[in-house]
Amino acid sequence: MKKVSFLTLGCKVNQYETEAMTELFTSRGYEVVPHGEYSDIFVINTCTVTNQSDRKSRQAIGKVKKLNEDAIIAMVGCYVQIKPEEVSEIDGVDVVLGTNNKSQIVDACERAITEKRVINVVDEIKNNRDFEELEIYNQSEMTRAYIKIQEGCNQYCSYCIIPYARGPVRSRDIKSIITEAQRLSSRGYKEIILTGIHVASYGIDFEEDISLIDVIEDISKVEGIKRIRLSSIEPRLITEEFLSRAKETGKFCDHFHLSLQNGSNKILKLMNRKYTTEEYEDKVKLIRKFFPNAGITTDIIVGFPEETEEDFELTCNFVRKIGFSKVHIFKYSPREGTRAAKMKNQIAGDVKKYRSTKLSEVCQEVSNKYLNSLIGKTFEVLFESKSDFDGYISGYATNYTRVNILEDDKMINEILSIEYKNVQNSEVFGIIR
Repeated sequence: MKKVSFLTLGCKVNQYETEAMTELFTSRGYEVVPHGEYSDIFVINTCTVTNQSDRKSRQAIGKVKKLNEDAIIAMVGCYVQIKPEEVSEIDGVDVVLGTNNKSQIVDACERAITEKRVINVVDEIKNNRDFEELEIYNQSEMTRAYIKIQEGCNQYCSYCIIPYARGPVRSRDIKSIITEAQRLSSRGYKEIILTGIHVASYGIDFEEDISLIDVIEDISKVEGIKRIRLSSIEPRLITEEFLSRAKETGKFCDHFHLSLQNGSNKILKLMNRKYTTEEYEDKVKLIRKFFPNAGITTDIIVGFPEETEEDFELTCNFVRKIGFSKVHIFKYSPREGTRAAKMKNQIAGDVKKYRSTKLSEVCQEVSNKYLNSLIGKTFEVLFESKSDFDGYISGYATNYTRVNILEDDKMINEILSIEYKNVQNSEVFGIIR
């Protein structure tokens, strides 16, 4: 039995696609082994968000070659899509496959073995209008399952290369989504996470009037599915109708990863983000009207070109005003091929580091304030695994707060009502109610 292993870099969409490719190999008789072990085929699912991501993808080749110098190395994903010629010329690479045609991964690797040449399966995706179906029957996480519902992005933010790597928006047929949800439910999954490159755009490429809320409503009718969660979304998705219909399902999680990127309107405009901080704040107020205890998480980039100290202070103050439950902070990294990389007044590395550190302190303060506001309240928690704390198990509430209880692991994959008792080092501890 030939062996194959996978290294996945980047986002949840990449992880989902790796799961799908794993099943393609196993269905053809391959044994999947952990990354870092000897293998006949190494698949590296690449990321290209930053130049550093490209570098990590290249570095991975040398590491796997040390495990088996005769192995087939398949480079797939975003980095390959952006620079197929560069990847093809890297010594040791046998298969180059972009962000499309992942269903052909096994055939491509076997052709590389028999034909003893580099197999290139990279398509031009600029005008691609078809969603590539990749079926998944099992996932590595045993309580929550991801379903990819759309591909591509039409936003073209000035710092982002992803629209060029993933192509235009293509939405998955809603019947296919429901079929996968039913399949996952039959295997014991209780929570579905809808993911994609730009989830809020779901349905905009359809002739018929179908949008993300229709997907949520239809999945909520699947027997066995108890919770539905969204990955990152845009503020424009948030409307009175959307929130009302989502709440009525009784299964929609009150966690919103609402993309911000900066707290200065000047910088948002330079980023080509299509909202202002005032509009963003209005969306948060609307969320809290329907879901008072909602967890609101976000991403923020510090050190974007032209960002002054005043702009940065606006971001810090905005974080305090919104009261995020968690913030992911990124130091701006110029990405070759984007408009932002050509902008004047690039920010020095030491300034980015200082701003990142300072904002992190602000975000920690805000996060702790949010968590402490929940003490004494009761929430439904899906327990997933043993905790980092001895004798405890942990899981996530609908608002994506992580909760620890003193209990044995028989409660894993169970949803329990938990009263929040205290917060220690940003971790919530509770008791069963």
